[in-house]
Amino acid sequence: MNNKKVNGIGGIFFKCRNPEEMKDWYGKHLGLVTDEYGSLFEFRLADAPEKKGYLQWSTFSATTKHMEPSTKDFMINYRVGDIEALVKSLKAEGIKILDDIKVYEYGKFVHIMDPEENKVELWEPVDETFNDWNDGNTE
Repeated sequence: MNNKKVNGIGGIFFKCRNPEEMKDWYGKHLGLVTDEYGSLFEFRLADAPEKKGYLQWSTFSATTKHMEPSTKDFMINYRVGDIEALVKSLKAEGIKILDDIKVYEYGKFVHIMDPEENKVELWEPVDETFNDWNDGNTE
C-alpha cells in the first residue's frame, strides 16, 4: 500500500439550516445514531481486517466558517497513511496547502484545495482512539 496517498474516506461534512434537526431526521428515518459530532461509522480495514476503521458524518450550521476558504456546502475528509510524506509531495506538485499539520489524540489533519476550490481535509487516523471510546460506550 502506498502510504503517501488516500486510502479511504474519513468523513463527510455538510452545511444545513438546522444541524440538530437534520441529525434527528437522519436518526429517525435512516437509523443513524448521532451525538454532538454527528454519526460515527465503523468498518474493517481491507488490508488488516482484524482492525477497525471509522468514518465521521457531521452536520454544520449554514453559517459555519469550517469549510472556508471554499464556498461549497460540503467537505470530504480522506484517510491517508503518511500525512507528512503526502504534504511534502503535494507541495512539490504545487498543490495549495491551507494550514500546518495539526495533531490530536485521534490523528493528524491538514487541509488543501482542489482545482475547483473545494476544501479537502486529509486525516492520518489513530483508529485505536475510537476503539477505546466505543469499548467504553457499548449498550
